[in-house]
Amino acid sequence: MAQASKLIDERIAELGDWRGELMARLRAIINQADSSLNEEWKWGTAVWTSKGNVVGMGAFKEGVKLNFFKGASLPDPQKLFNAGLDAKASRAIDFAKGSRVNEKALRDLVRVAAAENAGKR
Repeated sequence: MAQASKLIDERIAELGDWRGELMARLRAIINQADSSLNEEWKWGTAVWTSKGNVVGMGAFKEGVKLNFFKGASLPDPQKLFNAGLDAKASRAIDFAKGSRVNEKALRDLVRVAAAENAGKR
């Protein structure tokens, strides 16, 4: 896992702009959300796992995306999901420059996603 964390560090550093700063902030929120989560590097991007894939994070030209692998089965009372709403299993949150991050709601969503994988929901 240490190698994955190093690759994530490198990805954040190489961006060198607001996307890197946002990814560092989102990473901290995800890591604080549930101690069962492990940072991994899959498909050339950061992925957090806990008994399976929970959430992936990637940077794109216009923003940063969090992809919740089982998002379609998760409650989203704060309406964080704003992308991939027609996908069978996953849901995503797209962040553009200047997007507000609801840290508490995101932490709660990550916790529920990890619990979903563990069969604890």
